[in-house]
Amino acid sequence: MNICPAIKSLKAYQGGKPISELQRELGLENIIKLASNESPLPVSHKVLRAISAAATKLNYYPDGNGFELKSALSKHTKMPAECITLGNGSNDLLELIARLCVCQPADEVIFSEYAFVVYPLLTQALGAKAVITKTLNFGHNLEAMAAAISAKTKLIFIANPNNPTGTFLSDEAIYSFLSATPKRVLVVLDQAYFEYLQIEDKACEWLAEFDNLIITRTFSKAYGLAGLRVGYALSNAKLADYLNRIRQPFNVNNIAQSAALAALNDKEFLQESVAANKNGLAQLASGFDELGLKYITSFANFIAVEIPDAARVYQQLLAQGFIVRPVEMKNYLRISVGTIRQNELFLQALKTIL
Repeated sequence: MNICPAIKSLKAYQGGKPISELQRELGLENIIKLASNESPLPVSHKVLRAISAAATKLNYYPDGNGFELKSALSKHTKMPAECITLGNGSNDLLELIARLCVCQPADEVIFSEYAFVVYPLLTQALGAKAVITKTLNFGHNLEAMAAAISAKTKLIFIANPNNPTGTFLSDEAIYSFLSATPKRVLVVLDQAYFEYLQIEDKACEWLAEFDNLIITRTFSKAYGLAGLRVGYALSNAKLADYLNRIRQPFNVNNIAQSAALAALNDKEFLQESVAANKNGLAQLASGFDELGLKYITSFANFIAVEIPDAARVYQQLLAQGFIVRPVEMKNYLRISVGTIRQNELFLQALKTIL
């Protein structure tokens, strides 16, 4: 069969181990998953009511243009609706964006070492060249990324906050980088964890100045809708038009659109989610301090901790019913923030193992 060589050697994305899989493997009943940066809070009653109402209309296709959700997002972000693209999670949008500009094997895509694993997967799948810059204190080294830009550079990915390290770049640093980047190079600012920052939304203001900027966000994290897969991109209207030309029809289903609309309007739940995450991060950091473990200060809903012989510890945690995430950084595990009780039980298990 005539399969693209880049696809043949590509390794599929591996998400955090599902709870059901560990139950099948080890026969465990009580499992706590802290691996996939999901919200530990159940969805709000407002979202559940919206899902219930939408479920009565599943015999119809969803609104392919997502009018109501785009209108709400337009009000929320102060961006025109024609500048918004909806996606089946932000991963869907990252792939669409890459397809916009990465067309030839010689094309280069720049991203940081220890960044979101989807960036290299997309680059290889498109048969392009990955240009990986070394990190600065586990975060993006914007100077190195700027220096790596060549005539062949088509796309740059910047995750802020970054996954899996949790590091954060200031608005001033990103703005300076955008100002120095050639306008022919598309820059993706991946803000999957933006809501946890609770800061002024400067990035949307930059879209009027930088035609080569696309911002991606998601309802999977702070809004707690990971299971429904809803994301959105913000850009100038021309780029949004191009993205809409190549996205799949009806890529965001009826229930997902209704749930996202309800979640966007449920400010109380978002505040609860952000507060719970802040407390959970502090709890995990304090627990690691007591165990004498080094960790990377995180601005997201997870924390990367350095543990001697992390591979062994990971397996022992699985055996006790705790799913965490090994990452490419040697002897680091990424721990998603759970509930206060889940974090407590995890820290007790980790202390016993160590």
